[in-house]
Amino acid sequence: MPSVTDAFARAMARAAGMTLRDDGALVSDGKVVRRLPQPVNGRLADTDYFDLLDWIRRRHDDEVALVAAYAELIRVDDIGVLGLAMKTAPTLRASLERVERYWRVVTDTAVYRLEDTGNLAALVFEARTGRHPVLEFRTEGALAGLARNMRLFVEAELDLDHVSFRHECRSDPDRYALHFGCPVRFGADRDAIALASPMLDQPNRLGDAAVSDFLTTHLETEIGSLGDDTSLRATILRRLTPALCNGVPQAVDIARDLGMSERTLYRRLAQEGLTFRDVLSEAQSSLAQELLRDSSNSIAEIAFLTGFSEQSTFSRAFKRWVGQAPAQYRQQSPAR
Repeated sequence: MPSVTDAFARAMARAAGMTLRDDGALVSDGKVVRRLPQPVNGRLADTDYFDLLDWIRRRHDDEVALVAAYAELIRVDDIGVLGLAMKTAPTLRASLERVERYWRVVTDTAVYRLEDTGNLAALVFEARTGRHPVLEFRTEGALAGLARNMRLFVEAELDLDHVSFRHECRSDPDRYALHFGCPVRFGADRDAIALASPMLDQPNRLGDAAVSDFLTTHLETEIGSLGDDTSLRATILRRLTPALCNGVPQAVDIARDLGMSERTLYRRLAQEGLTFRDVLSEAQSSLAQELLRDSSNSIAEIAFLTGFSEQSTFSRAFKRWVGQAPAQYRQQSPAR
């Protein structure tokens, strides 16, 4: 299951005037107002993290102020070795290259991609998780926090060309521009921080190549131990599985969520020897087997949860995937 470092959750709790304790209790004015599962190795399940963000923002009367407060409170120091490697990298470019390469050590719910092909460079934020009503707010906080920290560890003044969001603005756009210190575009084709390419070569205040290289070696070891699959297939599976209960997602919608055209999605899947139908069937089959083994849902309910409108259609598909009828598979499953 995707997960997130609890440092992000703690910072958002503080931004809202609350405290997230080590045992998962959210405390406000000395009272426990919500409980999360206790973080494991400093990480929360993505759904627990997103539900917490959604709960906090719905109880806050000013989302823009909450995003700004979060950006003020979150520090690269909070994300461990990666944060130290970013601060001690010799230039901003080297810092962002480390973000691009090692972001998975703090969360596998999103990635950053550094684009520098012309006069304007961009650090693009791409979600790698299922849909959730709080994701737009999460994206705003992520880019606000990173933009703030970039300005803190770069030696000279850092000017951003613009910040863009794919979603529509939910508040006063001028307030976002005031916070980011640059134009903010909504309804754009990507979530990104854009700046003039020469800005990437600005030195960092604490730049020390030897220290940063030492930390990067540690990060290589850590990311190697994750064994995460970064293929497009794995990315699509992570998006498809939680969305199936709302019906079968269309390729064009998945492509849009990934920031690419439907044609590009098909082409990149073909490079992996797959079609969209192949990945969809894998997601449905895997989820169906998990639910048959580990849940008490009826077969009709499982058909619905895996994107089928008719139990008979689901049963035929399941037998084609597994070689057994759903009831037979459930009966013979060791977990039951």
